[in-house]
Amino acid sequence: MKQARPYPKATITKKAARTLAQGYLWVFEGEVESIAPAAGGRPVENGAIVDLFEENGTWQGAGLLSEESKIRVRVLSKNANDRFDEGFWRRRILWAWEHRKAVMGARSLPGAEPDTNCCRILFSEADGVPGLIVDRYEDVLVAQVGTYGMELRKEMLFPLILDVLRSDGQKIRGIYERADSPARRLEGLDLHKGWWKEPGVPTPDNARVMAQENGLLFDLDIENSQKTGFFLDQKYNRRAVRELAKGRRVLDCFSHVGPFGLNAAAGGAEFVRCVDISDTAIALAQENARLNHLDDRMDFTCANVVEYLPELVKSKARLKEEGGPFDLIILDPPAFTKSRSAVAHAKKGYREINEWAMRLLPRGGYLATCSCSRFMTTRLLEEAIAEAAHNANVQLKQIELRQQAPDHPILWGMPDTHYLDFLTFQIV
Repeated sequence: MKQARPYPKATITKKAARTLAQGYLWVFEGEVESIAPAAGGRPVENGAIVDLFEENGTWQGAGLLSEESKIRVRVLSKNANDRFDEGFWRRRILWAWEHRKAVMGARSLPGAEPDTNCCRILFSEADGVPGLIVDRYEDVLVAQVGTYGMELRKEMLFPLILDVLRSDGQKIRGIYERADSPARRLEGLDLHKGWWKEPGVPTPDNARVMAQENGLLFDLDIENSQKTGFFLDQKYNRRAVRELAKGRRVLDCFSHVGPFGLNAAAGGAEFVRCVDISDTAIALAQENARLNHLDDRMDFTCANVVEYLPELVKSKARLKEEGGPFDLIILDPPAFTKSRSAVAHAKKGYREINEWAMRLLPRGGYLATCSCSRFMTTRLLEEAIAEAAHNANVQLKQIELRQQAPDHPILWGMPDTHYLDFLTFQIV
C-alpha cells in the first residue's frame, strides 16, 4: 500500500490472511504477530482502528482492536478508500435499515403491524458494525454493545441510529442499553443496563414495552427479560407453526413468554400447553394470553422440560392431566452449548429432548424443533434428530428447514452469523 495511513499497523499470520480472504472477519490473539504505532508515533490504544498487513506487506483490511479479547481485531472494512468518520457509520446504519425494509417491509400479515416495527436493526458483523446489536420494539430501541471499540464510539453511533430512523418517519422515544452480558468482561468492560441519556430528551419512566408481532400483543420487560427482551429471530418460524396448528393440541416446550404458543392458538389450535422452567416467563406468558384473548384455549406449566417430557411419556395420567395427547410439539430450547468443546454433550441433549417428543407424538403428528447455538451446526442438529428418530422407532417426513429471520442476516464466509436452525416434520 503506497498511500500513508493514520492507523497503527498490525502484522498478521498467513493463516489469518487466508481466512480473511475467504470472508472471515475476526483475527485472533495468536494470529497477530506485532502491532506498530501509527506514522508520527501515535501510540496503540485499546479500541482503536488498526490496519492489517500480511507478513509480506499486503494490506488485508482495517478493524477495531480489542486488547483484552481473544478476538484481537474485528474487521470493519476491506476497502482501502474507506475513512472511518461519521459519514462511514451513517452509511452502515442506513444500509442496514434499508435492508430491513426490503426483506421485511412487504411480509406483514394482513391487517397486522409492519414487520419492521419489531425487528433487529443492526446485527454486528453481518451489518458491518462488529460488536453492536440493536433491536427495535415499536418505539424503543434496545442496544447491546459488546466490544471495547464500539463502547468508545456509542456516543456517536446512538444519535446516528436515531437520526436515520427518525428521518425515515419512524417514531423512536429512546434507547435502552442491555450492557449486562458477561461477555463484556472479556473486553475489559463493566456491566450495566438502563436508558441511554439522549441530550435534551426526557428519559422514559419505565422499561416495559407493549409490542406487536404477527398481529399479537406482547408485554415485554426489556430490563429483565433474556437478551434484549424477546427473540425476534423466530418471527417467521412462529408463523410456520401457526400454519400447522389449526385444530391441533399443542405442547410448546421452552415457551419463554409464549410467542410460539400464542401463534399456535391464533392459528386455530384446539388447546395449547406452554411449559418453561422460569416462573417469571410463565407469568408473562399468561398475561400475553390474556392480552390476546387466547387464554381460554391455553394453559401453563412451570417445569424443567428435560424432566417434564419423560414424565409425560411414562405416565398417561400425567399426560392427560396436562391436556394431552398432543399432536403438535414445539421444541425451542436455549443454546445447549456456548463453546465448541461442549458440542458432544449438547448434541446428546438435543437428541434426548427430540426423542421424548417423538415418543409422545402419534403417527401423523407434527414436530417443530430448533437449535440456537452457532456451534451446533445444521449437520450436527440433523444428526441428533435422526438419532432420536431411530431410538424412538419413527420415520420423519421433513416439511421445512428454516433459519433465523432475515433481519438477522447470515454473512457467507462468517459462519458465526448463522446460529439458528428450525425444522418441521411429520411423524410417519
